[in-house]
Formats: sequence, C-alpha cells, structure tokens
Amino acid sequence: MNTSSLISTRREFCKRLIAGAAGVRLAAGAAVEVKVPFRLRYITASSLYGRMKLDVILPEIRRTGAGHVDIWPESHANQREQIEQMGSDEFAALLKEHQVKLGIVTRYDLGPFALQKEMRFIKKLGGSMIICGASGPRGLKGRQLRSAVADFIEKMKPHINVAEKVGIVVGIENHANSLIESTDSMKWLAELSPSEHIGIALAPYHLPQEPALISGLIRNLGRRMVHFYAWQHGMGCHKKLPKEQELLQLPGRGKLDFKPVVSALKAINYNGWTEIFMHPVPRGIPILPTAKEVTDQINRSREYMEACIEE
Repeated sequence: MNTSSLISTRREFCKRLIAGAAGVRLAAGAAVEVKVPFRLRYITASSLYGRMKLDVILPEIRRTGAGHVDIWPESHANQREQIEQMGSDEFAALLKEHQVKLGIVTRYDLGPFALQKEMRFIKKLGGSMIICGASGPRGLKGRQLRSAVADFIEKMKPHINVAEKVGIVVGIENHANSLIESTDSMKWLAELSPSEHIGIALAPYHLPQEPALISGLIRNLGRRMVHFYAWQHGMGCHKKLPKEQELLQLPGRGKLDFKPVVSALKAINYNGWTEIFMHPVPRGIPILPTAKEVTDQINRSREYMEACIEE
C-alpha cells in the first residue's frame, strides 16, 4: 500500500470512529460533520466560601465541576489579599497542587480606571479576565444614556489597549445603580465598544426576573457577553434573612426559570464561563458554615443548570 492510500485509510478510519461515537451512520467516502453538544463551562467564585483560606477553598473547586477560580478581595472575601501575603509563586504552586487554574480576578474595589497593574498580575498567573463595575452618571435614558456610555468607553480606551496587549478581557457587570445597569445601557456598550477585550458580565440578579427579557438580551449581546452569573434575585442580598430565603438567589431555588436563559446561551453558542453565584449577608461570610456545605449547594445548582440544557 502506498503512502497516500495509507493516509486515506487512516483518515477514513478516524472519520468513522468519530461518527460512531456520535451515533452517525455513514456511507463510504461520506463527509463527516459531528456537532459537539453544548455545554456550560463553570468557574467558582472564592467569595462563596467567605474568608476561608485558599488551601481550604482550592481543593473544593474541582468538586464543584469547575476547573477555574474567580478570586475576590475584601469586603466580599479576602483571597486576593491572601495572595499578596503568601506571594504569587506560592499561590501558583497551590493552583498546580490542586489542579485548578486562575480564570478571573474580580476587582470592584479598584473601579474601571485603575486595572492595568492588576491585568498584568492576572496574566502572569495564567488568568484571562478581570471584572468590575462601570463609572458614570446614573438613571439616564435615551440619547443621554447613549452619550454617557460612549463617554465611558472613550475613557476606557487606554485600559482596553493594555487589555489587548496583555491578553485580558474586561468584564463590566450590569450592577444596580450604575451607568451600565439597564438593558439599553448594555446594548450601547456592546454596540459602541471598539474591542472584544471589553464586554458584559451579565448578572440576571440585577434585571427584571423575566426569562423572556433575559434570554432576549443574551441573544442581542451575543459575543459581547463575556461572562454569565447564574444568579437570580430571590429575596435579595441586602437584608439579613433566614438562610433558606437567602439561598433563593441560587439557580433552582428561586422562582426564575433558567431553561429559556440556558436556551439563549445555547443559541449564541456561548463559550464563556458560567458562575453559580449569590451574595451572603453580611458580606465576607461563607454562604454556608463549612466548605463542604458550600460545595454541595453549588453542585445542587449546577445539576439544575445541567438539567436546563437537556430540556
């Protein structure tokens, strides 16, 4: 058998092996097009574990079905400060030991115009995203809102340029009482932004709890949605409530139906991270007393999210 025949035979074998795994029956010489099933890619926020030590949190990350961690600072947690205390080399060693990668560092405390040093820190440790809020006037609508969003983007350009050079994406959360809060403000940011290195970190918690509205927004944002918080309003996160009521922020516990939302993620072929999320009251405590209990709650919500894919 000559070389070209051997290569052709191997290709045919591999083609049929892939098709067989996908349950596809092919005629000889037929082209193979195997559709990869849609899956959510999870990341876990260190803040869900409060101010627990990193050597306690990192072993839990893979148990939550995630391969990456989102590091939070005070006052929601203090893992970013822990890294400063131990040094980045020791943190990198901890990540390696527990087979976890840094994905995101959340820095609302820095604001959007003081991120450049942190971007380089994140990249050095293998991360690829920083999340913060927007800065600008609040409560605007129409042309005034569009103008304010355009002004914000203009001010962000030096920081976006650094993000492009370093290889970091800036996620802007649609946080309540901020410039980027309403669906219109998010659409303007997506439309006016000059770079794919800045986009929306979408938090349904801060939106009307209407599946059609949220899923429609996801479809409109498309690739400009760079992060997704699997987080609903429930009974809120600012007033101390019985734990069962506080946990209603988690997917599968509160009233929000995530099935249309997940369907929209599938429709845009969303490949960013999904972060099962909530805030405890007060900030800085774990959502439940022990690391195992926190992990179990994350997994309960992850099972719900996975069921939404299948339906």
